[in-house]
Amino acid sequence: MKEIIKNIFTSLGSDVCGIAGIERFETAPKGFRPTDLYSKCKSVIVFGITLPKGLWEVEPRLMYEHFNTISCSMVDYIALSASSRMEKEFKCTCVPLPCDAPYNSWDEESMTGQGLLSMKHTAVAAGIGTLGKNTLLLNEVYGNRLTVGAILTDIELESDPYAKSICIEACTLCLDICAVNAINEDKVEQKKCRLNSYGKTKKGFDTVECNKCRTVCPVGKGLKRTV
Repeated sequence: MKEIIKNIFTSLGSDVCGIAGIERFETAPKGFRPTDLYSKCKSVIVFGITLPKGLWEVEPRLMYEHFNTISCSMVDYIALSASSRMEKEFKCTCVPLPCDAPYNSWDEESMTGQGLLSMKHTAVAAGIGTLGKNTLLLNEVYGNRLTVGAILTDIELESDPYAKSICIEACTLCLDICAVNAINEDKVEQKKCRLNSYGKTKKGFDTVECNKCRTVCPVGKGLKRTV
């Protein structure tokens, strides 16, 4: 069944897909566990699509922002479509989650937000990758270029093996390049990062002013260069 499920996501355009049993979320913060959203959840199916490597080679202000936003909509579409197909094929229940916004958790003073589930930590639980020093998800094939989504289901599935870290132990490039020193001790001060990274054009279009901690990563494009 696992391979059939993964093939559904692949057929919809997903580049990666992994599965985490509910036991892998026992230590997640209260309020941010799959069962806090759907009490009958037994497994979480995590998937992702990849942004082109070329977006790592250009000034991010407009092009990166535009297509990164589009990738979120694409991931949400896959989550919705896969949920519908699974419910028809397996007579199960599936709950698609938004890969980014909307979410309720927000602290105005620190500008800290939390999604319904942490997609990067959910991806780690499903064996898709590990976290780098900049807290971004790192995948062996796609580096830090994945936009990740997830669905909750009442089907009990075996968890995939955890991924091995590809983060270079002695490397501190992402920490050193941050102009506002927002990255420290495997955490990011969201207020510093948000104020430095996001803006708008004179016409009001959203912009990404900085994504250097992502693009400077020596394994940010993945280790398998054929992809």
